[in-house]
Amino acid sequence: MAEAIARHRYPELMDASSAGLAAFGSVQRETRAVLIERGIPADGLLSEQLTKEKLRAADIVINMSGRSGAQLAIQGGPRIEDWEVGDPFGSDLEVYRNICDEIESRLASFAEELRRVPKSETKTAPLTP
Repeated sequence: MAEAIARHRYPELMDASSAGLAAFGSVQRETRAVLIERGIPADGLLSEQLTKEKLRAADIVINMSGRSGAQLAIQGGPRIEDWEVGDPFGSDLEVYRNICDEIESRLASFAEELRRVPKSETKTAPLTP
């Protein structure tokens, strides 16, 4: 969800990508349904595994795994933000909507923060579900 929202709403601020600690390979149909309800394109979304290469390529990682981002830290690696937003997997559509609301709100605040930073200092903002 976060990758799709960031790409759709803040393409000038974030070059968002998504990777998970336990990637499923596909994106849940409920996630797609909620994004489509909000007019956010859901085509081409994937559930990919987080790798050290992806971490090294990032300036900022938004960790939504439910685990401490300290586990993701690598020397000289990106800034890591821990966001507790919950995991909707296995829940009904309303839970997906509520979590999407939370992600949208947090991304809006994050976008405001990025607007205050010189563009040369942040080129990407990968997101981990």
